[in-house]
Amino acid sequence: MSQTAITNILLEAGTNELEIVEFYLDEALTEEDIARVEALAQMEGHASSLQKEVTNKPGDLGSFLLPGDQQAHKTFYRGYYGVNVAKVTEIIRMPRVTELPELQSPSVKGAFNLRNRIVPLVDLGQWLGKVPAHESQDTKAIVTEFNNVNTAFMVTGVNRIHRISWEEVEPPNQYVSSVSSDTIVGVVKFDDRIVFLLDLEKIVTNLNPRLALRLGDLGEDWDVSRGYKALIADDSPLIRGMQRDLLEKAGYKVVVTTNGREAWEYLLECKKRVEQEKRPLRDFVQVVVTDIEMPVMDGLNLTSRIKEDPLLKRLPVLIFSSLVTEKLRHRGESVGADGQISKPEVGSLAKRAADLIQSYAEKYPEMAAEPEPQQTQESV
Repeated sequence: MSQTAITNILLEAGTNELEIVEFYLDEALTEEDIARVEALAQMEGHASSLQKEVTNKPGDLGSFLLPGDQQAHKTFYRGYYGVNVAKVTEIIRMPRVTELPELQSPSVKGAFNLRNRIVPLVDLGQWLGKVPAHESQDTKAIVTEFNNVNTAFMVTGVNRIHRISWEEVEPPNQYVSSVSSDTIVGVVKFDDRIVFLLDLEKIVTNLNPRLALRLGDLGEDWDVSRGYKALIADDSPLIRGMQRDLLEKAGYKVVVTTNGREAWEYLLECKKRVEQEKRPLRDFVQVVVTDIEMPVMDGLNLTSRIKEDPLLKRLPVLIFSSLVTEKLRHRGESVGADGQISKPEVGSLAKRAADLIQSYAEKYPEMAAEPEPQQTQESV
């Protein structure tokens, strides 16, 4: 089983860069699809690729000869996708799989043994509802690890690894999100093609609901009157909503942002008000909870900026991400993160955040919450 190990290519944390593995899926097209895509290609000034037997050029359409009939062509569309290298452990040729009993989805082709690990194999094209175009000798399995779970995804082929800035990753618009069932989390535009970044976490969770996030129980001794102030940075509407629900249930006052840039701008505004209004930082925010993977500015760069600022470094930063694994925990530590939680541990979020706030109050007395004023006859 030949393989490509993804090692020694991870970037220095906090640079706001990422590396993505670009792969492609070939999908069979109907004649109606062909006419529509060809019209679009001509409108965009692309040369038609229908006459090419096989296209390795981005764009759009290609065709291949059906075995046994040299005159018969079947046309396909090649779509380009990407996944963060940090989630990929290796890329291998198609393994020999063993079928699994009682599968909930036909896209799960079975499982295989990878160095004493049983790894399920998901046909990514089938899960996305694509009709396979043809068999390819380039078919690969991308083996991933996130949320402490290993999963392999079958793809038509793999192109290369790109190093880009998070500023080059655009959030999907509402239309793209809706037609992809919210499985596209980012869009990268190259000169000759568009690459969609997929939310593999959502796919795995849909296939195995037991891996879904659960809010958990705060416990009987939890004091909801503390009123801690939390800032959340996460590009996933689902995760943001769950975090807000959990923290508000725990008595937190919550501000949510959709990426690191928005969170940083909010913190700069808080810093400005601290200076202008002569108020302590705790009046505005007491803890930052951030994802790692976000368009425009990632959580590692956000954390690094906070820890380098003379005032904002008084804020504890808690990373909440599927990339929090034993292998990758050092990345958060290197930029000064005070705590890291993998997403299945969402139930501990409120308690971990409260512990950090109390710890920082001891280190920076000005961050300690003021005691509630006692009711006296004068204050009534």
